[in-house]
Amino acid sequence: MSTFIKFLLLFFLISLVSSFLMTTFDVKFGTVNYWNVRGVFFLIFIAIFPRLTLLFSSVPFGGLFWWLGLIFCPRLLVAILATFAYWQTNPILVCIAWLFVIGGESTEKVVIHRRVRKQKRYYHNPSDGPVIDV
Repeated sequence: MSTFIKFLLLFFLISLVSSFLMTTFDVKFGTVNYWNVRGVFFLIFIAIFPRLTLLFSSVPFGGLFWWLGLIFCPRLLVAILATFAYWQTNPILVCIAWLFVIGGESTEKVVIHRRVRKQKRYYHNPSDGPVIDV
């Protein structure tokens, strides 16, 4: 299954769940406009430094899943919080947040994989023979 189809299914699922919560349990989220609460600098910092911005800003925090998201995948946490808070009023910003999740997390994995592979080349393999230091 392609990434685009997974992306569309995820948005459909999030829209369905949020609509269900709003109609059935009268949950009031998504009624605040992003630009009334935050600004451009917050967008820049949350995109570049998600962990630091989440820790030092006034974003709601707490709970086991919040801390796990902050430690292991902060961009995913940002996108989920943005979806619940701003999906109804700013869907374009939420889509951009999800694009950062898809692009940022996969880019981090590729960079880390390349670094580990480069470091493995410099280690001495005992089957190569003795090392002669000059």
